[in-house]
This record gives sequence, structure tokens and C-alpha cells, in this order.
Amino acid sequence: MESTDGAARHACERALARTMDAAARSAMITVTGERARREADRSDRRRRDDALLGPLDGVPVVWKDLFDVAGTVTTCGSASRADDPPAIADSALVRRCASLGMVTVGKTNLSEFAFSGLGINRRFGTPVNPVDPALVPGGSSSGSAVAVAIGIASFGIGTDTSGSVRVPAAYSGCVGYRASRHRHGDHDFRPLSPTLDSVGLLARSVEDVRLLDRLLVGRDGRVPAVRRAVVPTGEWLDDCTPAVRASFESAVEALRDGGVDVTVRPVDAMDRAQELLDAHGTIVGADAYAAHGALLSTSADIEPATARRLARNAGAAQSIRPVRSAMGPLRAQLAAELAGAVLLCPTVRHEPPCVADLLGSDEVYDARNASTLRTTMVLSYLGACGVTVPMSGATGILVSAPDGDDDVVLAAAAEVERLTRYPSASAARRADAWPS
Repeated sequence: MESTDGAARHACERALARTMDAAARSAMITVTGERARREADRSDRRRRDDALLGPLDGVPVVWKDLFDVAGTVTTCGSASRADDPPAIADSALVRRCASLGMVTVGKTNLSEFAFSGLGINRRFGTPVNPVDPALVPGGSSSGSAVAVAIGIASFGIGTDTSGSVRVPAAYSGCVGYRASRHRHGDHDFRPLSPTLDSVGLLARSVEDVRLLDRLLVGRDGRVPAVRRAVVPTGEWLDDCTPAVRASFESAVEALRDGGVDVTVRPVDAMDRAQELLDAHGTIVGADAYAAHGALLSTSADIEPATARRLARNAGAAQSIRPVRSAMGPLRAQLAAELAGAVLLCPTVRHEPPCVADLLGSDEVYDARNASTLRTTMVLSYLGACGVTVPMSGATGILVSAPDGDDDVVLAAAAEVERLTRYPSASAARRADAWPS
């Protein structure tokens, strides 16, 4: 008979108990209690036998409901998928984390089809922002960010296409990392945009993110922190609210005081990329319509905001041809312009808006969704990997680097976290979320 008194089982039970808190229920679509207890008990047996699989053996993890977890329905956050048959096998990354001994607590809520930066979900409920319940949690990986921030799990696994990990991490007060595409293996989660989808990791500290990334990559990619950074001039800072700009400039000053050489100058690749997206539309919109546009002519139960965005992208496949053709050259240009430096900017240009204000007006809803993703969408198009580190006021400072420079960006983010010294909203929950 399996033990129920081990460290992993205690951490598991704490995690499962937190899923029942009133403010936590909307973060989770499915709680896998039976599986979690089984995995935790196996971890405790390995601990007793001095045969742990690694430093994350027995640590709770949650999954954005785009990943298959055997025996559960992968809803994609949509009522239209709620009656789909359960998955018969885990997604590849779920299996990878299980091989590290991690304990799957459940599947997290998200914006429908991962197609929004706000995190509102009318079918499964909008995850409650732990910073302020009146505010949106950010999306699309809303439930994963909230679950980490309130201590359900030490790690949340999401996806980031236009900002879907970086935005909710910034709004919910945790760390969010958008990896370069396929850094953690082939993608077998449910896609929004096969062109731009990437895996994202959420945790309470950059060090935790680096640990999980190192184990998934299978090597120690630690490099010295880059001591040069570029802050782009133009709308990336000019369009920020006063509070966001003040928090960002305070963080930049802390970096300078810590010896980081921060240069403020134009980044032409970003400006040109934004001009193209404004003129022709986005790859994400075109890919989303290709994946889900057919639902508009059916009786499928999809949210009005999703239907509006899909309808607006009906002709995007043709209009975005200049966007696709310029993508490769602009990515190369970004790398040349940074010349080994990292890029710094606010993750989102404004504080999280109020849920009630957005639900009261389609125009306000759609405008806020676009503005929330405006910075991160361009960086995704440019292929950048990035880490958002919490700042005051439910905002984040985003550290980005060209595609493939993940070790560089993670090291730089750790330095930003150390020098800015702004604590995660949930840092105190780490101690009782890990087996000990």
C-alpha cells in the first residue's frame, strides 16, 4: 500500500486543497486529483529509496488546457470542445515533466482557443487576478499564471503566441518565459498559430524557470549575464501609462546602478515590423482563422469576442503575404541591431483593465485586447524569446533576445530580478509548495 505521509504527498494535498479556494476555482478547468496523488506517492517512494529523478521530483505542475493529459478533455477553453472525447495519451511535454517526477495537478483555464490577451473566459469563468479581483488576469495562459501566483502549483506550463505567457505573468505578479520555438521539443499541443506558437514556462522566480528549462533542455546552459541592454525609443515607451513608465524607468535606473550599460535608441526592426502588422494584419489572425474560422458558419458555442476576431481575419491569409515575406529578414535585422545586447521594454503598456469595463463594451474590449498585446506581438513576430519579471502595479519588465538566445535572455532576466529586487506577488508561497 502506498504511503500517504511523505513530503511530495503533503505538497500535493496542499495544491489540491488550494484548487478548492473560491478565488482559485476559475483558474482550473480540470483537477487531476487521482493522478496527482499517485504521482506524489511514487515520488515519496523514490525519496525513501534515495532514487529521486532530480530536483523537481514531487513538485506540482499545472498545464494550460491546450496540452493533452490522458483521461481528460482538452477543451482549448471553449464550450465547443467541452464534449470532445478524453485524450488517450499525454502530450510529449507532459510526459517529459512526468519523467522528471513532477506531479500534474490539473489543466488550467485560458482565453478561448488561446486567441486573446485579456484572459476573460465566459464559459469556464475568468480566472481571478490575485493582484486585484476586479482586473483581468491577462491571457491567454490566464489560469496557469494565476495558479502559480496563488500557490496551486510551483510551475505552470502555457503557450505564447502573441504574448500569452508574458502578459498574464506581468498582470498576475509572477515570472513568465517565452521560449524560442521548439526549444523544448516538437509541438503537439493544440495550435493557434503553427507559425508563431511557442511553449512558455511560469514560476515565482527566474531561477525556478531556469531550473525547469535546464532539465527540459537536458544541459546546463548557464552563461554570464549580458551587461548591455537596449531600450527602444518610440511607441514602445511613449504609449505607456505614466505609472507603467515610472515603474520601468525606476527598474532601468536600478540596472544602471548595478553596472548594466543601458542604451536608449531606435530599433528599426521593431518599428518596421509594427508598420507591417498595422498595414496588413497579423500572422496570428490569419492562422487562427484557418484553424477556427469554419466555426462561424456553424452553431458552435463560441464566445462573441472570439467570433468578432475570427470574422475580422477572414481575408487575412492574402493580406499578410508581405508580413510573411519580411519576417526572416526582419529577424536577422533585429539580431544585428542588438549586436549581443538584450532588449528591455515594459511587457504591457498599461495596467490590467477592469473586467466589468470590458464586458460593458465590445469596442473597449477589442481595443484593450489589441493594446495589451501590441508590444509582445511584434516581438513574437520577430522570433524573440523573452522573460517578464514583475514590477510594481501588476506590470512587468520584459527582457528579450533574438531567436535561439534563450540562455542569454534567462541569465539577463535573473540579473534584472536581482538588481530591481521587486518581489513576486507570491514569493512567500514557494516554501510550502515544494516537497521538503
